[in-house]
Amino acid sequence: MTVTAAKGFEAAGVAVGLKSTGKPDVAVVVNRGPNKVGAAVFTGNRAKANPILWSEQAIGDGVVEAVVLNSGGANCFTGAFGFQTTHLTAEKAAELLGVSSGDVIVCSTGLIGSGDEVFRAKVLAGVDKGVAALSADGGAAAAEAIMTTDTVSKTAVHSEDGWTIGAMAKGAGMLAPGLATMLVVITTDAVLDAAAADAHLRAATRVSFDRLDSDGCMSTNDQVTLLSSGASGITPDPNGFRAALTAVCVELAEKLQGDAEGASHDITIDVRGAASESDAVEVGRAVARNNLFKAAIFGNDPNWGRVLAAIGTTRAAFDPYDTDVWMNGVRVCTAGGPDAPREDVDLTPRATHLVIDLKSGEAAARILTNDLTHDYVHENSAYSS
Repeated sequence: MTVTAAKGFEAAGVAVGLKSTGKPDVAVVVNRGPNKVGAAVFTGNRAKANPILWSEQAIGDGVVEAVVLNSGGANCFTGAFGFQTTHLTAEKAAELLGVSSGDVIVCSTGLIGSGDEVFRAKVLAGVDKGVAALSADGGAAAAEAIMTTDTVSKTAVHSEDGWTIGAMAKGAGMLAPGLATMLVVITTDAVLDAAAADAHLRAATRVSFDRLDSDGCMSTNDQVTLLSSGASGITPDPNGFRAALTAVCVELAEKLQGDAEGASHDITIDVRGAASESDAVEVGRAVARNNLFKAAIFGNDPNWGRVLAAIGTTRAAFDPYDTDVWMNGVRVCTAGGPDAPREDVDLTPRATHLVIDLKSGEAAARILTNDLTHDYVHENSAYSS
């Protein structure tokens, strides 16, 4: 049931022709609960789509009544016309729901530069159709409607002590950190105030979506939104809720990694022995974005030299000649030199585990990435068509 697993929420996913396939392409999620609390994090890209510009303003008071999402067009770099489209989208939803347009979040995903008059008409028609189709069972349809190059919809649910978290996500390309790395809507019927929702969401995204670095390309439209209806009537233990929210975000991040465009390996990079968490993240990120390393994994080649070369580009505290590297459980490098033969490493499974021990401290971090494949290049060379 995804975003409608939590009490107090309705959702819908409808088709209005934004996708050439005829599949659902507009989603609506509405908070019907006693509380209308919302929090959001947005892309760190300075080039922001019109829905981001709108939603950054709308979230300011911590009140969100509804979220309208479309696939089939990013409405980014479409000028004042595009911002007006977003505004009209929020106004249309507000009119139909009897709420303020300033309490409606808008999200778009698709081709950058897409958002003309035909796009506007279809999105507005989708709001009409979507609001009419709202139901407590509409979560699955909503999750399908936000897909672009995704091959599967991505959802997660967690329940405990009388309250629930439900979530949906989309993302298969342009997955790189910047507070958020895709479109995500998370709902909960736990009682939260706006400050708590914001703090929990930022803490959870910092160690989940912000650690997913599939292709090093940051989107203009990335947004993660948390809605709290308070319909359970239960105020959760703050630590317990944050842990649950983080687990949901990690689950979704791993699903996004597993559906990354063209990937044949899902690479988990665990950096340990770092002087600080920021050092560990920087090292993991440097490896995750190294095309030589990613190409080697695609070729099932345990080329640990490319790992050390990537680490050497960072400012992290470490000694290149006192660093160990494991690949799928085999230590291939110790103290900056060869260890087990490369032939001992089996990289044929899709799941690939890289461990880097910097031996410079006690901090650690995990980064998720994928290999670089022919299919990824082909898919992105033909995306606009």
